[in-house]
Amino acid sequence: MIINTIEVQAINSFSRLEYLNEVDGILWMFVPILTLVLGITIGVLVIVWLEREISAGIQQRIGPEYAGPLGILQALADGIKLLFKENIIPSRGDNRLFSIGPSIAVISILLSYSVIPFSSHLVLDDLSIGVFLWIAISSIAPVGLLMSGYGSNNKYSFLGGLRAAAQSISYEIPLTLCVLSISLRVIR
Repeated sequence: MIINTIEVQAINSFSRLEYLNEVDGILWMFVPILTLVLGITIGVLVIVWLEREISAGIQQRIGPEYAGPLGILQALADGIKLLFKENIIPSRGDNRLFSIGPSIAVISILLSYSVIPFSSHLVLDDLSIGVFLWIAISSIAPVGLLMSGYGSNNKYSFLGGLRAAAQSISYEIPLTLCVLSISLRVIR
């Protein structure tokens, strides 16, 4: 069998295309992220479904069986119900503080994921203080809880916000001590 040199050159030039290597690298960068998100989502759905079925069995009642086969779509029905619920804002409270508080709590937690390297290509920067930055960003969440409690202009809501913030801070102290002990061990 005789191989034409033009065909060999065409095959070699096709395999050397930088464009395909870049596209391939970008696609493979999202595969671990999508796998992680899909696995967590399916795991949460199964755990919620099992929790409902087990609690229905313990309480000797019929579990969620009307939303899809065996109640599998019950979590989706609950999510749709939550989307259409009324957003209640206190009339005498500070509307801006009450509305911005949960946003600050959620945004600080989501920003804390920006320092985690999910792959070799998906890294914000090579931070030498990445762990400490993660702790600092996630420590902003109690401020949002306090803002929501204070913005409601209700003493019981404010006490609830104080309690939630204190609980959040009390979880962060042992976490910070554990991270510091590991970091200091690595530095030494």
